[in-house]
Amino acid sequence: MQLDRYLNWLANSLDSRRDADLEHFWVEYGEPARKALVEGRLRFWDGSLLKFVEVLEQRGAVLGKLEYVYHYQDGQAQLVFRYDNSPHHPEIETFPHHKHVMSSDGKEELIEPAVAPTIRAVLQEVEQTLYPDAN
Repeated sequence: MQLDRYLNWLANSLDSRRDADLEHFWVEYGEPARKALVEGRLRFWDGSLLKFVEVLEQRGAVLGKLEYVYHYQDGQAQLVFRYDNSPHHPEIETFPHHKHVMSSDGKEELIEPAVAPTIRAVLQEVEQTLYPDAN
């Protein structure tokens, strides 16, 4: 997919959600318009929030994601999950890709192996949290 098409698709997909408000969507293009930094905030009906950052680069016909963070928190600003590829957990087998989650008792943040998700996969995981009976 081409960079401009992806950014248009992303903005339209987020803005068209009926269960959330797109609070922030910002794109900064790099030179020569083959790179982009994307930041967004999507607030859901229950007060939960998805904040994300993607650093993208067009390489020929391939759109690459160089860096990403998808941070989802509940209405009380407590972490539900966060995917990122910051290189700070070399012990994880999928380094630098990993996922932050809270322990079942909610007292400890845990780090799990993960693959780089798409925004579509992240939104599906948010939906599983918001609508557990629909699964």
